[in-house]
Amino acid sequence: MRYALQAAGIKGSGEYQEVVSPYTGEVIAEVEQADDAAVEAGLVQAEETFKAGVLPPYQRADILHNLAAQMKDRHEELSLTIAQEGGKPLKDARVEVTRAVNTVRLSAEEATQIDGEQQAMGGTAGNENKITLTLREPIGVVSSISAFNHPVNLIAHQVAPPLAAGNSVVLKPSGDTPISALKLGEMLQKAGLPAGYLSILPCEPPVAQTLATDPRINYLSFIGSAKVGWHLRRVAADGTRVGLEHGGNAPAIVAADADLQKTAQVCLPGGYYHAGQVCVSVQRLYLHRSIADQFIDIYKPMVESLIVGDPTLPETGVGPLIRPREVERVKSWVDAAVAEGAEIVTGGEVLEHNCFQPTLLKNVQEGMDVVDKEVFGPVVSVIVYDDIEEAVAGANAGPNGFQAAVFTQDINTGLHAAKKLDFSAVMLNDSTAFRVDWMPFGGRHSSGLGMGGVKYSIEEMTQLKLIVLNL
Repeated sequence: MRYALQAAGIKGSGEYQEVVSPYTGEVIAEVEQADDAAVEAGLVQAEETFKAGVLPPYQRADILHNLAAQMKDRHEELSLTIAQEGGKPLKDARVEVTRAVNTVRLSAEEATQIDGEQQAMGGTAGNENKITLTLREPIGVVSSISAFNHPVNLIAHQVAPPLAAGNSVVLKPSGDTPISALKLGEMLQKAGLPAGYLSILPCEPPVAQTLATDPRINYLSFIGSAKVGWHLRRVAADGTRVGLEHGGNAPAIVAADADLQKTAQVCLPGGYYHAGQVCVSVQRLYLHRSIADQFIDIYKPMVESLIVGDPTLPETGVGPLIRPREVERVKSWVDAAVAEGAEIVTGGEVLEHNCFQPTLLKNVQEGMDVVDKEVFGPVVSVIVYDDIEEAVAGANAGPNGFQAAVFTQDINTGLHAAKKLDFSAVMLNDSTAFRVDWMPFGGRHSSGLGMGGVKYSIEEMTQLKLIVLNL
């Protein structure tokens, strides 16, 4: 099947890129590519549409509610699309679509709640007769560059909040998973979004560079690698606000008093959901020495029970990695760790259809790639500690700072560790991968810049205006 650009009146390059199933290796669709002229047309259209007049809040809300209803009606279709083009197991893809529906609904509700405040001015002499009002206004043209691993919900987060705020959007979906985005664009058109408010422009990285550097872009939303994200921030035009969501290397600290059975049950999907291709996936398990062996004995059979295979089957728990080179990279990191003294508790082998066996390592140490870098694969490493301060120091080592977790039955231990962990979010007795779409979500340090979550994205994609009344 062939997909054209989702951009009103904009002509594509006429060249099509194949979308390949990461599991079967078969071509499942061809997607038209945008060239430099199409990107230029998209930016012109976005700027002119925004300057022509902002849609009123009730209309934005109606359009987004309509989109959410269509997504709900086409829930299974979208779920299967995610599984086919992205390799996410169908049962997890269904959860993603449900989350995306909620993301859009939340955005619709927030569209009518964007307001400012009145400030009292009588605190200093001479200002008693003045009143100040603050307003939140849309920022303008939003450029959204997305990633492959949540091809419906990430698009929902990068399109619905800016539209709710009154902005126009130019979107570049991942080249690996563009079909989901194009289907959402089709639904938005049917929902009544006027032409010009959204252009979906699949394109190659050299062409996409303009979506960061052009001075007409008022806000750049990027989800992807730190290397690319920080580069785009450096080349973005003066005055362009930038929001970056990069990777993580999430640590989970398990204290001696933790409920080990419940902790293992939580950390299992936390570590192996979508084959570990999640920025907040549990990657490092810090286990107190007194319970380390017991925890491994509980966790190992859970890992081995995961069904690896065809993501379109409802029983599959772990699907393929997105590309063959990622399988090769993960394998090389695991082999290198073993050569340096790590021990494979279970897993460690390349499977057919671009899959990698869910892997648990122990006896790892700093300096190994599986510890120091984001694996972005189904690999969890055990690190044994003796003192909670030691675990916190190890967790804080390295450049990332997205989400972390602490498992304990002592609230004081949990809060003490949470305060010292240098991460944007710390979960107590829950997975590092926990997220609901209205809570603030973003990384610090190398893991990103700015804050996501529907309400917080809208704040970032609006600008404050002050009005002073002299009575």
